[in-house]
Amino acid sequence: MSRLLDRYRATGADLPFGDLLPAHGVAMEGYFWRFTLPESGRVVIALCGVNRAADGGWATLGLAGHPNRFLRTAAHPTGWADPHRLGAHAGEKFHGERGGLRVDLGPDARLDVRITNPTPWPRRGFGGSGVFQSVPGLNQYWHPWLLGGRAEGHAVLDGEEWDLNGAQVYAEKNWGRGGFPESWWWGQAQGFAEPEACVAFAGGQVSAGPLRTEVTAVVVRLPDGRLLRLVHPALSPVRAAVTDEHWILRGRSPNWSVDIEGHGPVGDAHVLPVPLPTERRNIAGAIEHLGARMRVSVRRRGREVWSGQSTLAALEHGGLGLARAETDRRGGSPNATDAAPLPPRPR
Repeated sequence: MSRLLDRYRATGADLPFGDLLPAHGVAMEGYFWRFTLPESGRVVIALCGVNRAADGGWATLGLAGHPNRFLRTAAHPTGWADPHRLGAHAGEKFHGERGGLRVDLGPDARLDVRITNPTPWPRRGFGGSGVFQSVPGLNQYWHPWLLGGRAEGHAVLDGEEWDLNGAQVYAEKNWGRGGFPESWWWGQAQGFAEPEACVAFAGGQVSAGPLRTEVTAVVVRLPDGRLLRLVHPALSPVRAAVTDEHWILRGRSPNWSVDIEGHGPVGDAHVLPVPLPTERRNIAGAIEHLGARMRVSVRRRGREVWSGQSTLAALEHGGLGLARAETDRRGGSPNATDAAPLPPRPR
């Protein structure tokens, strides 16, 4: 039975009530942490993509901050994702586990954090991708496994040390058989008036063989601890209209509705690396705002139960097609540590 389960998980899928956090063994296992300090208006993100090429694993690494707009990325020649528990490792450059992480991308780009008082994903049956987590062979799966917590530690960004003690913590995983989809949109926010609140969404073109569809998942942890997840295309559809500066999502279910509006000037965004796993290289493929504005409204049977606004939201818009074209146009190194901004994407 264990061999059958291993073969099933190697497609990227997980059974209902399964543990989504161990590595699946697909082309890319992505790990992402975000730390929000509402009092100082600071945000730090750390990412590690463990990628598989024909000659072994390698890693896409990144550390960035707001409001100083610092970004350091790297393509590391080795990478390992733990098949038994949540864990992402890249030599001495990156160590990420449930309880904390350490990042060392140079003397001016470091992070050392322990996570306390975690608020893990509370539902056992399905994760952030809902029933899609059990469909084998999708190009992308998503699971926000940590919806709150407190940080203890510090970061060094552009040579300046930031105290991260007390920062609100969010963490997620994404993985897939081919890396990233052709296009996607994503967002996450804490820093609301209610520190218990957490919002995240992820959408894109999902495919398995000849089957293709567009799916967006929305997750909201309300201040009272209740969790909403809208992702089923028939029972709880989410409509998304996205550009490089605007994100508008409308999610509905028989009892609940969630409206999300986000905005960030494209000139303020970071450009994050996206891996091409089999090619052992990164390309500049995702525009991400770290200090954007997000408004959220949640209604139950037409009556508003919570609304909030954050000015420290993350908003992302990515696409492999445009990224490849832009890399070819520049003719530069695809693994440059600080990618130049992409032009606004027309819709």
